[in-house]
Amino acid sequence: MSTHIENLVNKKIEQIKNKENVFDSGKVINVKDYIIEVTGLENVGFFEKVIIWEKGMGYINQIKEHSVIVAIVKQNAPIQVGDIVNATGEQFKAIFAEEGLGRIVDLFGIDLLTGRAFEKFKYINIENPTIPIMDRRAVKRPMLTGIAGIDLIYPIGKGQRQLIIGDKRTGKTQIALDAIVNQGKEMRKTGDDIVCVYIAVGKTKKEIKNIYNELLKRNALSYTTMCVSTNDETPPVASLTPYVGLSIAEEYMHQGKDVLVVIDDLKKHADIYREISLISGRTPGREAYPADIFYLHARLLEKGCQYKNGGSITILPIVETKGGDITDYISTNIISITDGQIVLSEKEYSRGNKPAINYGVSVSRLGGAVQDEEMKKLGAVIRRKFLSYLETKEVYELANMDEMSEELRNKMKQGRKIQEALKQQKFSPLSPSEIQERFEPFKD
Repeated sequence: MSTHIENLVNKKIEQIKNKENVFDSGKVINVKDYIIEVTGLENVGFFEKVIIWEKGMGYINQIKEHSVIVAIVKQNAPIQVGDIVNATGEQFKAIFAEEGLGRIVDLFGIDLLTGRAFEKFKYINIENPTIPIMDRRAVKRPMLTGIAGIDLIYPIGKGQRQLIIGDKRTGKTQIALDAIVNQGKEMRKTGDDIVCVYIAVGKTKKEIKNIYNELLKRNALSYTTMCVSTNDETPPVASLTPYVGLSIAEEYMHQGKDVLVVIDDLKKHADIYREISLISGRTPGREAYPADIFYLHARLLEKGCQYKNGGSITILPIVETKGGDITDYISTNIISITDGQIVLSEKEYSRGNKPAINYGVSVSRLGGAVQDEEMKKLGAVIRRKFLSYLETKEVYELANMDEMSEELRNKMKQGRKIQEALKQQKFSPLSPSEIQERFEPFKD
Protein backbone atom coordinates (compact mmCIF):
# COMPACT_ATOMS: atom_id res chain seq x y z
CA MET A 1 0.00 0.00 0.00
CA SER A 2 2.84 2.41 0.90
CA THR A 3 4.53 1.66 -2.44
CA HIS A 4 1.32 2.58 -4.23
CA ILE A 5 1.12 5.93 -2.38
CA GLU A 6 4.80 6.64 -3.13
CA ASN A 7 4.18 5.99 -6.82
CA LEU A 8 1.19 8.37 -6.81
CA VAL A 9 3.22 11.13 -5.08
CA ASN A 10 6.17 10.68 -7.48
CA LYS A 11 3.81 10.81 -10.44
CA LYS A 12 2.24 14.06 -9.18
CA ILE A 13 5.69 15.65 -8.62
CA GLU A 14 6.74 14.66 -12.14
CA GLN A 15 3.54 16.18 -13.57
CA ILE A 16 4.18 19.47 -11.70
CA LYS A 17 7.75 19.63 -13.06
CA ASN A 18 6.52 19.05 -16.62
CA LYS A 19 3.57 21.44 -16.11
CA GLU A 20 1.19 18.57 -16.84
CA ASN A 21 -0.83 19.22 -13.69
CA VAL A 22 -2.81 22.12 -15.14
CA PHE A 23 -6.17 21.07 -16.48
CA ASP A 24 -9.31 22.81 -17.66
CA SER A 25 -12.00 23.98 -15.29
CA GLY A 26 -15.60 24.47 -16.32
CA LYS A 27 -18.98 25.33 -14.83
CA VAL A 28 -22.18 23.37 -14.60
CA ILE A 29 -24.89 25.01 -16.75
CA ASN A 30 -27.58 22.34 -16.58
CA VAL A 31 -28.47 19.52 -14.16
CA LYS A 32 -30.77 16.59 -15.02
CA ASP A 33 -30.64 14.04 -12.23
CA TYR A 34 -27.34 12.12 -12.78
CA ILE A 35 -26.50 13.93 -16.06
CA ILE A 36 -24.95 17.42 -16.05
CA GLU A 37 -23.98 19.79 -18.85
CA VAL A 38 -20.69 21.64 -18.42
CA THR A 39 -19.21 24.56 -20.34
CA GLY A 40 -15.56 25.67 -20.37
CA LEU A 41 -13.91 22.24 -20.67
CA GLU A 42 -12.30 22.87 -24.04
CA ASN A 43 -9.62 20.16 -24.08
CA VAL A 44 -11.32 17.13 -22.52
CA GLY A 45 -11.61 13.80 -24.30
CA PHE A 46 -14.45 11.31 -24.48
CA PHE A 47 -14.64 9.11 -21.33
CA GLU A 48 -12.23 11.36 -19.42
CA LYS A 49 -12.66 11.43 -15.63
CA VAL A 50 -13.82 14.78 -14.23
CA ILE A 51 -14.23 15.98 -10.64
CA ILE A 52 -17.19 18.10 -9.54
CA TRP A 53 -15.55 20.19 -6.81
CA GLU A 54 -16.14 18.49 -3.41
CA LYS A 55 -19.39 17.04 -4.71
CA GLY A 56 -18.69 14.03 -6.89
CA MET A 57 -17.05 12.38 -9.85
CA GLY A 58 -18.11 11.52 -13.38
CA TYR A 59 -16.94 10.91 -16.93
CA ILE A 60 -17.41 12.69 -20.25
CA ASN A 61 -20.35 10.98 -21.94
CA GLN A 62 -20.87 13.30 -24.90
CA ILE A 63 -19.00 16.21 -26.48
CA LYS A 64 -21.08 19.02 -28.01
CA GLU A 65 -19.98 22.15 -29.88
CA HIS A 66 -19.92 24.50 -26.87
CA SER A 67 -20.36 22.12 -23.93
CA VAL A 68 -19.91 18.55 -22.73
CA ILE A 69 -22.28 16.06 -21.09
CA VAL A 70 -21.01 14.42 -17.91
CA ALA A 71 -22.47 11.22 -16.41
CA ILE A 72 -22.15 11.15 -12.60
CA VAL A 73 -20.87 7.93 -11.02
CA LYS A 74 -20.25 9.21 -7.46
CA GLN A 75 -22.06 12.01 -5.68
CA ASN A 76 -21.45 13.30 -2.15
CA ALA A 77 -23.72 16.36 -2.23
CA PRO A 78 -26.38 17.87 -4.51
CA ILE A 79 -24.84 19.33 -7.68
CA GLN A 80 -26.10 22.77 -8.74
CA VAL A 81 -25.74 25.13 -11.67
CA GLY A 82 -22.51 27.13 -11.28
CA ASP A 83 -20.52 24.35 -9.56
CA ILE A 84 -16.89 24.04 -10.70
CA VAL A 85 -15.92 20.95 -12.72
CA ASN A 86 -12.23 20.07 -13.13
CA ALA A 87 -10.80 17.88 -15.88
CA THR A 88 -8.17 15.34 -14.81
CA GLY A 89 -6.52 14.42 -18.09
CA GLU A 90 -7.05 10.75 -17.17
CA GLN A 91 -9.37 8.16 -18.63
CA PHE A 92 -12.08 6.96 -16.25
CA LYS A 93 -11.01 3.48 -15.08
CA ALA A 94 -12.22 0.64 -12.88
CA ILE A 95 -10.34 -1.12 -10.09
CA PHE A 96 -9.39 -4.80 -10.30
CA ALA A 97 -8.08 -6.90 -7.40
CA GLU A 98 -7.10 -10.58 -7.55
CA GLU A 99 -8.54 -10.98 -4.03
CA GLY A 100 -11.95 -10.14 -5.51
CA LEU A 101 -12.36 -13.88 -6.22
CA GLY A 102 -15.07 -15.17 -3.91
CA ARG A 103 -16.37 -11.64 -3.23
CA ILE A 104 -19.15 -9.34 -4.40
CA VAL A 105 -17.37 -6.35 -5.97
CA ASP A 106 -18.24 -3.16 -7.85
CA LEU A 107 -16.27 -1.17 -10.40
CA PHE A 108 -14.70 0.99 -7.65
CA GLY A 109 -12.91 -2.02 -6.11
CA ILE A 110 -15.15 -2.21 -3.03
CA ASP A 111 -16.06 -5.50 -1.36
CA LEU A 112 -19.81 -4.93 -1.04
CA LEU A 113 -20.22 -7.46 1.80
CA THR A 114 -17.74 -5.74 4.12
CA GLY A 115 -17.77 -2.25 2.58
CA ARG A 116 -13.97 -2.08 2.53
CA ALA A 117 -11.68 -1.34 -0.42
CA PHE A 118 -9.17 -3.93 -1.57
CA GLU A 119 -5.57 -3.10 -0.64
CA LYS A 120 -3.75 -4.78 -3.53
CA PHE A 121 -5.32 -3.57 -6.75
CA LYS A 122 -4.65 -2.10 -10.15
CA TYR A 123 -6.56 0.22 -12.46
CA ILE A 124 -8.02 -1.39 -15.56
CA ASN A 125 -9.78 0.09 -18.58
CA ILE A 126 -13.55 -0.01 -18.46
CA GLU A 127 -13.38 -1.32 -22.01
CA ASN A 128 -10.37 -2.70 -23.89
CA PRO A 129 -9.90 -2.82 -27.68
CA THR A 130 -11.49 -5.92 -29.22
CA ILE A 131 -9.10 -8.86 -29.67
CA PRO A 132 -8.03 -9.00 -33.36
CA ILE A 133 -9.27 -11.90 -35.48
CA MET A 134 -5.66 -13.11 -36.01
CA ASP A 135 -5.27 -13.59 -32.24
CA ARG A 136 -8.33 -15.86 -32.05
CA ARG A 137 -8.54 -19.60 -32.58
CA ALA A 138 -11.39 -21.93 -33.52
CA VAL A 139 -13.87 -22.82 -30.76
CA LYS A 140 -13.52 -26.60 -30.34
CA ARG A 141 -13.48 -27.45 -26.63
CA PRO A 142 -16.75 -28.17 -24.77
CA MET A 143 -17.90 -25.89 -21.93
CA LEU A 144 -19.91 -28.43 -19.95
CA THR A 145 -22.90 -27.15 -17.97
CA GLY A 146 -23.89 -30.51 -16.45
CA ILE A 147 -27.38 -30.05 -17.96
CA ALA A 148 -28.21 -32.96 -20.29
CA GLY A 149 -30.50 -30.92 -22.56
CA ILE A 150 -27.67 -28.47 -23.24
CA ASP A 151 -24.52 -30.64 -23.25
CA LEU A 152 -26.18 -33.31 -25.39
CA ILE A 153 -28.55 -31.43 -27.69
CA TYR A 154 -27.43 -27.76 -27.78
CA PRO A 155 -23.77 -27.84 -26.64
CA ILE A 156 -21.70 -24.79 -25.71
CA GLY A 157 -17.99 -24.44 -26.50
CA LYS A 158 -15.27 -22.56 -24.63
CA GLY A 159 -15.15 -19.18 -26.35
CA GLN A 160 -18.80 -19.26 -27.47
CA ARG A 161 -21.52 -16.66 -26.81
CA GLN A 162 -24.74 -18.56 -25.99
CA LEU A 163 -27.84 -16.54 -25.15
CA ILE A 164 -30.25 -17.67 -22.41
CA ILE A 165 -33.63 -16.10 -23.13
CA GLY A 166 -37.12 -16.46 -21.69
CA ASP A 167 -39.87 -14.90 -19.60
CA LYS A 168 -39.59 -13.96 -15.94
CA ARG A 169 -39.33 -16.91 -13.54
CA THR A 170 -38.56 -19.62 -16.11
CA GLY A 171 -35.15 -20.55 -14.68
CA LYS A 172 -32.75 -18.41 -16.77
CA THR A 173 -30.42 -17.49 -13.90
CA GLN A 174 -30.61 -21.06 -12.59
CA ILE A 175 -29.14 -22.47 -15.82
CA ALA A 176 -26.25 -19.98 -15.54
CA LEU A 177 -25.67 -20.89 -11.87
CA ASP A 178 -25.73 -24.61 -12.73
CA ALA A 179 -23.04 -23.93 -15.34
CA ILE A 180 -20.90 -22.04 -12.79
CA VAL A 181 -21.22 -24.82 -10.18
CA ASN A 182 -20.37 -27.48 -12.78
CA GLN A 183 -17.07 -25.72 -13.57
CA GLY A 184 -15.85 -26.65 -10.10
CA LYS A 185 -16.67 -30.29 -10.80
CA GLU A 186 -14.79 -30.08 -14.13
CA MET A 187 -11.77 -28.45 -12.47
CA ARG A 188 -11.51 -31.24 -9.89
CA LYS A 189 -11.70 -33.82 -12.67
CA THR A 190 -9.40 -32.26 -15.31
CA GLY A 191 -7.20 -29.92 -13.27
CA ASP A 192 -7.92 -27.05 -15.67
CA ASP A 193 -7.81 -23.51 -14.29
CA ILE A 194 -11.28 -21.98 -14.69
CA VAL A 195 -12.57 -18.63 -13.41
CA CYS A 196 -16.22 -17.52 -13.42
CA VAL A 197 -17.49 -13.94 -13.46
CA TYR A 198 -21.15 -13.36 -12.57
CA ILE A 199 -22.28 -9.87 -13.67
CA ALA A 200 -25.53 -8.56 -12.18
CA VAL A 201 -27.14 -5.46 -13.70
CA GLY A 202 -29.73 -3.64 -11.63
CA LYS A 203 -30.70 -6.58 -9.40
CA THR A 204 -31.93 -6.12 -5.83
CA LYS A 205 -29.55 -6.69 -2.91
CA LYS A 206 -31.73 -9.60 -1.79
CA GLU A 207 -31.43 -11.33 -5.18
CA ILE A 208 -27.64 -10.86 -5.21
CA LYS A 209 -27.34 -12.18 -1.65
CA ASN A 210 -29.41 -15.27 -2.54
CA ILE A 211 -27.16 -16.01 -5.53
CA TYR A 212 -24.07 -15.49 -3.34
CA ASN A 213 -25.42 -17.95 -0.73
CA GLU A 214 -26.29 -20.57 -3.38
CA LEU A 215 -22.75 -20.42 -4.80
CA LEU A 216 -21.23 -20.39 -1.30
CA LYS A 217 -23.12 -23.57 -0.29
CA ARG A 218 -21.67 -25.40 -3.31
CA ASN A 219 -18.06 -24.20 -2.92
CA ALA A 220 -18.30 -22.30 -6.22
CA LEU A 221 -17.12 -18.95 -4.82
CA SER A 222 -13.47 -20.00 -4.66
CA TYR A 223 -13.28 -19.49 -8.44
CA THR A 224 -16.09 -16.93 -8.93
CA THR A 225 -16.14 -13.13 -8.82
CA MET A 226 -19.52 -11.41 -8.58
CA CYS A 227 -19.30 -8.01 -10.30
CA VAL A 228 -22.57 -6.25 -9.52
CA SER A 229 -24.52 -3.03 -9.69
CA THR A 230 -27.64 -3.03 -7.51
CA ASN A 231 -30.92 -1.38 -8.42
CA ASP A 232 -30.10 1.62 -6.19
CA GLU A 233 -26.88 2.44 -8.10
CA THR A 234 -26.90 5.35 -10.55
CA PRO A 235 -27.65 4.27 -14.16
CA PRO A 236 -24.15 5.32 -15.41
CA VAL A 237 -22.57 2.84 -12.95
CA ALA A 238 -25.01 0.09 -13.94
CA SER A 239 -24.39 0.68 -17.66
CA LEU A 240 -20.60 0.28 -17.21
CA THR A 241 -20.72 -2.81 -14.97
CA PRO A 242 -20.89 -5.45 -17.79
CA TYR A 243 -17.87 -3.86 -19.49
CA VAL A 244 -15.92 -3.92 -16.22
CA GLY A 245 -16.86 -7.59 -15.72
CA LEU A 246 -15.54 -8.43 -19.20
CA SER A 247 -12.33 -6.44 -18.54
CA ILE A 248 -11.82 -8.56 -15.40
CA ALA A 249 -12.42 -11.68 -17.52
CA GLU A 250 -9.80 -10.47 -20.03
CA GLU A 251 -7.26 -10.11 -17.20
CA TYR A 252 -7.67 -13.81 -16.42
CA MET A 253 -7.83 -14.87 -20.08
CA HIS A 254 -4.45 -13.22 -20.76
CA GLN A 255 -3.08 -15.41 -17.94
CA GLY A 256 -4.12 -18.44 -20.01
CA LYS A 257 -7.25 -19.26 -17.99
CA ASP A 258 -10.69 -20.26 -19.26
CA VAL A 259 -13.31 -17.77 -18.06
CA LEU A 260 -17.08 -18.24 -17.94
CA VAL A 261 -18.97 -14.93 -17.86
CA VAL A 262 -22.69 -14.64 -17.05
CA ILE A 263 -24.41 -11.28 -17.76
CA ASP A 264 -27.74 -11.02 -15.94
CA ASP A 265 -29.42 -9.40 -17.78
CA LEU A 266 -28.93 -7.47 -21.04
CA LYS A 267 -32.56 -6.31 -21.45
CA LYS A 268 -32.25 -4.35 -18.21
CA HIS A 269 -28.87 -3.07 -19.40
CA ALA A 270 -30.46 -1.82 -22.65
CA ASP A 271 -33.25 -0.08 -20.72
CA ILE A 272 -30.71 1.67 -18.46
CA TYR A 273 -28.72 2.83 -21.50
CA ARG A 274 -31.94 4.13 -23.10
CA GLU A 275 -32.71 6.14 -19.96
CA ILE A 276 -29.22 7.71 -19.94
CA SER A 277 -29.48 8.56 -23.65
CA LEU A 278 -32.90 10.18 -23.32
CA ILE A 279 -31.84 12.32 -20.32
CA SER A 280 -28.66 13.28 -22.24
CA GLY A 281 -30.85 14.64 -25.03
CA ARG A 282 -29.82 12.14 -27.70
CA THR A 283 -32.21 11.46 -30.56
CA PRO A 284 -34.36 8.39 -29.82
CA GLY A 285 -34.91 5.69 -32.44
CA ARG A 286 -37.02 2.53 -32.52
CA GLU A 287 -38.83 1.95 -29.19
CA ALA A 288 -37.02 5.10 -27.94
CA TYR A 289 -33.65 3.29 -27.88
CA PRO A 290 -30.72 5.31 -29.25
CA ALA A 291 -29.29 4.50 -32.68
CA ASP A 292 -26.18 2.78 -31.25
CA ILE A 293 -28.05 0.22 -29.12
CA PHE A 294 -26.88 -2.66 -31.36
CA TYR A 295 -23.26 -1.49 -31.09
CA LEU A 296 -23.66 -1.29 -27.30
CA HIS A 297 -24.10 -5.05 -27.04
CA ALA A 298 -22.10 -6.11 -30.12
CA ARG A 299 -18.84 -4.69 -28.75
CA LEU A 300 -19.58 -6.24 -25.35
CA LEU A 301 -20.30 -9.77 -26.60
CA GLU A 302 -17.41 -9.61 -29.10
CA LYS A 303 -15.12 -10.18 -26.10
CA GLY A 304 -16.10 -13.86 -26.09
CA CYS A 305 -13.43 -15.88 -27.91
CA GLN A 306 -10.85 -18.65 -27.84
CA TYR A 307 -7.57 -16.74 -27.39
CA LYS A 308 -4.26 -17.77 -29.01
CA ASN A 309 -2.55 -18.39 -25.62
CA GLY A 310 -5.04 -21.17 -24.77
CA GLY A 311 -7.30 -19.05 -22.54
CA SER A 312 -10.89 -18.28 -23.47
CA ILE A 313 -13.92 -16.22 -22.54
CA THR A 314 -17.30 -17.94 -22.77
CA ILE A 315 -20.27 -15.59 -22.38
CA LEU A 316 -23.79 -16.55 -21.29
CA PRO A 317 -25.87 -13.36 -21.65
CA ILE A 318 -29.39 -13.49 -20.22
CA VAL A 319 -32.36 -11.65 -21.73
CA GLU A 320 -35.82 -11.43 -20.18
CA THR A 321 -38.79 -11.42 -22.54
CA LYS A 322 -42.50 -10.74 -22.10
CA GLY A 323 -45.21 -13.14 -23.21
CA GLY A 324 -42.62 -15.50 -24.71
CA ASP A 325 -41.88 -13.03 -27.50
CA ILE A 326 -38.28 -13.50 -28.66
CA THR A 327 -38.83 -11.27 -31.70
CA ASP A 328 -38.74 -7.93 -29.86
CA TYR A 329 -36.09 -5.34 -30.73
CA ILE A 330 -33.42 -6.10 -28.09
CA SER A 331 -33.89 -9.90 -28.26
CA THR A 332 -33.44 -10.06 -32.05
CA ASN A 333 -30.38 -7.80 -31.81
CA ILE A 334 -28.68 -10.08 -29.30
CA ILE A 335 -29.77 -13.29 -31.08
CA SER A 336 -28.03 -11.99 -34.23
CA ILE A 337 -24.81 -11.30 -32.26
CA THR A 338 -24.57 -14.59 -30.32
CA ASP A 339 -23.70 -18.11 -31.51
CA GLY A 340 -27.02 -19.63 -30.52
CA GLN A 341 -29.75 -19.38 -27.90
CA ILE A 342 -31.31 -21.51 -25.17
CA VAL A 343 -34.98 -20.47 -25.17
CA LEU A 344 -36.94 -21.11 -21.97
CA SER A 345 -40.70 -21.59 -22.03
CA GLU A 346 -43.20 -20.65 -19.33
CA LYS A 347 -45.49 -23.40 -20.62
CA GLU A 348 -42.79 -26.07 -20.12
CA TYR A 349 -41.98 -24.64 -16.69
CA SER A 350 -45.62 -24.84 -15.55
CA ARG A 351 -45.78 -28.47 -16.79
CA GLY A 352 -42.83 -29.33 -14.53
CA ASN A 353 -40.37 -29.90 -17.37
CA LYS A 354 -37.28 -28.41 -15.77
CA PRO A 355 -35.04 -27.01 -17.09
CA ALA A 356 -37.89 -25.47 -19.10
CA ILE A 357 -36.04 -25.46 -22.45
CA ASN A 358 -38.08 -24.99 -25.60
CA TYR A 359 -36.13 -27.48 -27.71
CA GLY A 360 -38.03 -26.60 -30.88
CA VAL A 361 -36.70 -23.04 -31.14
CA SER A 362 -33.39 -23.31 -29.24
CA VAL A 363 -30.22 -23.63 -31.31
CA SER A 364 -26.43 -23.89 -31.00
CA ARG A 365 -24.64 -22.69 -34.12
CA LEU A 366 -21.50 -24.65 -33.23
CA GLY A 367 -23.26 -27.90 -32.32
CA GLY A 368 -21.16 -31.03 -32.75
CA ALA A 369 -17.96 -29.01 -33.36
CA VAL A 370 -17.54 -28.69 -29.57
CA GLN A 371 -18.52 -32.27 -28.66
CA ASP A 372 -16.42 -35.42 -28.55
CA GLU A 373 -17.25 -38.09 -31.15
CA GLU A 374 -19.46 -40.28 -28.91
CA MET A 375 -21.48 -37.34 -27.56
CA LYS A 376 -21.85 -35.93 -31.08
CA LYS A 377 -23.29 -39.18 -32.48
CA LEU A 378 -25.65 -39.72 -29.54
CA GLY A 379 -26.73 -36.05 -29.51
CA ALA A 380 -27.60 -36.10 -33.23
CA VAL A 381 -29.86 -39.16 -32.80
CA ILE A 382 -31.57 -37.90 -29.60
CA ARG A 383 -32.13 -34.43 -31.08
CA ARG A 384 -33.71 -35.86 -34.27
CA LYS A 385 -35.98 -38.26 -32.37
CA PHE A 386 -37.02 -35.76 -29.72
CA LEU A 387 -37.78 -32.90 -32.14
CA SER A 388 -39.77 -35.32 -34.31
CA TYR A 389 -41.74 -36.37 -31.20
CA LEU A 390 -42.45 -32.73 -30.27
CA GLU A 391 -43.82 -32.03 -33.76
CA THR A 392 -46.00 -35.16 -33.69
CA LYS A 393 -47.15 -34.42 -30.15
CA GLU A 394 -48.64 -31.08 -31.21
CA VAL A 395 -50.87 -32.85 -33.74
CA TYR A 396 -51.78 -35.98 -31.75
CA GLU A 397 -51.75 -34.64 -28.18
CA LEU A 398 -55.49 -35.16 -27.68
CA ALA A 399 -55.79 -38.24 -29.89
CA ASN A 400 -56.66 -41.71 -28.52
CA MET A 401 -53.53 -43.89 -28.30
CA ASP A 402 -55.55 -46.98 -29.30
CA GLU A 403 -56.41 -45.42 -32.66
CA MET A 404 -52.75 -44.79 -33.54
CA SER A 405 -50.59 -47.15 -35.57
CA GLU A 406 -48.09 -49.25 -33.61
CA GLU A 407 -45.17 -47.27 -35.11
CA LEU A 408 -46.70 -43.96 -34.00
CA ARG A 409 -47.47 -45.35 -30.53
CA ASN A 410 -43.85 -46.45 -30.09
CA LYS A 411 -42.62 -43.06 -31.29
CA MET A 412 -44.83 -41.25 -28.76
CA LYS A 413 -43.80 -43.58 -25.90
CA GLN A 414 -40.11 -43.18 -26.64
CA GLY A 415 -40.50 -39.41 -27.00
CA ARG A 416 -42.12 -39.19 -23.56
CA LYS A 417 -39.29 -41.26 -22.06
CA ILE A 418 -36.68 -38.93 -23.60
CA GLN A 419 -38.58 -35.95 -22.17
CA GLU A 420 -38.55 -37.57 -18.72
CA ALA A 421 -34.83 -38.29 -19.04
CA LEU A 422 -34.17 -34.63 -19.89
CA LYS A 423 -35.74 -33.47 -16.62
CA GLN A 424 -33.15 -32.41 -14.09
CA GLN A 425 -33.31 -30.79 -10.67
CA LYS A 426 -31.27 -27.64 -10.04
CA PHE A 427 -27.65 -28.09 -8.93
CA SER A 428 -27.61 -31.78 -9.91
CA PRO A 429 -25.03 -31.79 -12.74
CA LEU A 430 -24.42 -34.84 -14.91
CA SER A 431 -21.02 -35.78 -16.32
CA PRO A 432 -20.72 -36.68 -20.05
CA SER A 433 -20.48 -40.40 -19.13
CA GLU A 434 -23.66 -40.15 -16.99
CA ILE A 435 -25.49 -38.39 -19.84
CA GLN A 436 -24.41 -41.09 -22.31
CA GLU A 437 -25.49 -43.83 -19.93
CA ARG A 438 -28.89 -42.19 -19.44
CA PHE A 439 -29.65 -41.70 -23.16
CA GLU A 440 -27.90 -44.74 -24.74
CA PRO A 441 -31.12 -46.88 -24.55
CA PHE A 442 -32.89 -44.40 -26.91
CA LYS A 443 -30.20 -44.60 -29.58
CA ASP A 444 -31.67 -47.60 -31.43
